[in-house]
Amino acid sequence: MEDYIKVAEKVNDIDGINALELNISCPNVKEGGMAFGVSCPSAVAVTEAVRNVFDGVLIVKLSPNVTDITEIAKGVEGAGADAVSLVNTFLGMAVDAQNRKPVLSTITGGLSGPAIKPIALRMVWQVYNAVKIPVLGIGGIVNATDAIEFMLAGSTAIQIGTANFIDPQVSMKVIDGIQDYCHENNISAVSDLVGALEV
Repeated sequence: MEDYIKVAEKVNDIDGINALELNISCPNVKEGGMAFGVSCPSAVAVTEAVRNVFDGVLIVKLSPNVTDITEIAKGVEGAGADAVSLVNTFLGMAVDAQNRKPVLSTITGGLSGPAIKPIALRMVWQVYNAVKIPVLGIGGIVNATDAIEFMLAGSTAIQIGTANFIDPQVSMKVIDGIQDYCHENNISAVSDLVGALEV
């Protein structure tokens, strides 16, 4: 936790940085990483500690590798998070059958991309209905339709990761696609899409 606090203190003193995404859920590192994000008490503790030293917008990135993501979302909301981003990658593994060894040096690592989208969408919808702070959607977004689906499920904004490796222009294409969708459906503001899922 000390590292999180030190970084947040340094970032707080830099002009022009108005927000910080606190990644308490990364499965791709040996130390710390996901450990804080899979337990509600530890997620709350690290959020409170960073909130105490960082004055800007605090976004907490949640792990999907939990039993109930809404519990942790509500916990970090109560600890001072201004928003939550979800989901981070799912803990996975790859094996080299020929050499009988793990493919990753860390043995396990994060699975991302289109394969996780349905689960990420479900978690975004659950968290949107559980907290009052904004939700940033992540997980398998590769086009405008994906982004719109996340917004309908409750995302105020979205993040694109894996798709950038395939197409560095994907973000601009997604923006254009969202604008086209809004125009075609007589939607005057993108914000009208947020949480507009009819269930």
